[in-house]
Amino acid sequence: MDYQPGHQNRNYGLANPGYIPTAEGAPAMFAPPAAGFAGPSAPSAGMFDNVPGYEGTVAGGGGGFLPPPMPAFPAPQPQPGPEQPQWNIPSITEDTAREAFALFASSKCCYSSAPVKNSVITGMEAFNTYRYRLETFTESRSTEWTHEPYNGQPVDAFAQPPPGPWDLPVKTPSFFVDDKQTMKVPYTSSVKPCHDCVGMGRKPCKNCAGSGNKVCFACSGSSYRHGEDRCHHCSGRGRTNCSFCHGEGAMQCDTCHGKQQLLVYIHLNVKWTNNCDDYVVDQSSGLQVDNISKVSGKELFRDSQYLVYPVMGFPDPAVVGAAQRLVNEHQGKHSATSRILQQRQTIELIPVTKVTYAWKGNSHLYFVYGNEFKVSADNYPATCCCTVM
Repeated sequence: MDYQPGHQNRNYGLANPGYIPTAEGAPAMFAPPAAGFAGPSAPSAGMFDNVPGYEGTVAGGGGGFLPPPMPAFPAPQPQPGPEQPQWNIPSITEDTAREAFALFASSKCCYSSAPVKNSVITGMEAFNTYRYRLETFTESRSTEWTHEPYNGQPVDAFAQPPPGPWDLPVKTPSFFVDDKQTMKVPYTSSVKPCHDCVGMGRKPCKNCAGSGNKVCFACSGSSYRHGEDRCHHCSGRGRTNCSFCHGEGAMQCDTCHGKQQLLVYIHLNVKWTNNCDDYVVDQSSGLQVDNISKVSGKELFRDSQYLVYPVMGFPDPAVVGAAQRLVNEHQGKHSATSRILQQRQTIELIPVTKVTYAWKGNSHLYFVYGNEFKVSADNYPATCCCTVM
């Protein structure tokens, strides 16, 4: 149809498929827009080539579980660690206990300082509290199919067999620090039509269902306002061009960025994890064990090697038993799913002092613990309610 003076440009054709031309001067009519074409939400399995050594790899991860290969050489056997000397909890002074108590009370907006200033310390008892910690630093690898818009990147699939997932060199990690690295697996890259737009580079606009126009908000599609006045906003058409696609009915595909093709390849995900377990010897001091995890102590023993030997000869049998159990658990659990790179075991002495004091004729207590002299006082005797006006 030729353009005629006095006619509005109605974007005939694919950009505006719902438009039905009418006689000149008659209100414009629109059929309901046809259902817009939509590509699949995810790539099909056939989009990915079967790469030897990477069978089971799927898009989005979840199918590329890669247990470590058997070592080429026998693993070195762990060596028993050095014997530990006898250690005792160093006693803190009353001044140190009172200063820690004062700092604790001042950090609470609702705590009065009266118990700190006017109380009398009646007893101090130190407890031997040991914390055994085992760290197993592991490396795990997984693969997934992924894609990106094709912009002329090198395509190398099947040029030669790709290296195995555990043969790819990666950066040297820092032991006992979580980290990760991703890389493209060589010789797995190929070019495929975009699954989202079926290689068109564009997709129907979701805002207007591909019609390129929407009902005019000024006249609600009637073409007239205030009775007989023709709507000036839509020039009597009853509809206006879609502001999202500018009347074109389609928008650039977000998946291929309009390139129509995707570079498809296998991604290798390498993850280093420090798996840590603690065991705290409960000396029946009354202090909650959870508090111990928040402080540091005096390190008595440290042993780091490829695989550690359970600590032996420590004076507390509970620590020896915990070490034996955790070492067996870690080596059995983590060696099946990842590669163990290093293990480290430490024993810390956590200073815990139970302080009893008298205030207003009643006996109360608090705990001072850790190198930080943290205080726990669950039943502080002088609290109030703060009200903000």
